[in-house]
Amino acid sequence: MPSVGKGVREIRIKEQGQYRVIYITKFEDTIYVLHAFRKKTQKTRKQDIETAKRFLKEIYERYEQ
Repeated sequence: MPSVGKGVREIRIKEQGQYRVIYITKFEDTIYVLHAFRKKTQKTRKQDIETAKRFLKEIYERYEQ
């Protein structure tokens, strides 16, 4: 998902509705889930993208220290 950041990916789940899990794996041997939510419209809400971006920024800040 380049709209969130480089290396960020998305899992799409269709089971009694639509769900999304936004994650990144490029830090050591760890998978970080940035955001998970139920999708109610065709387009991903700006709020959901911003939430994932915020958590990605926090992860980068931890690794810079």
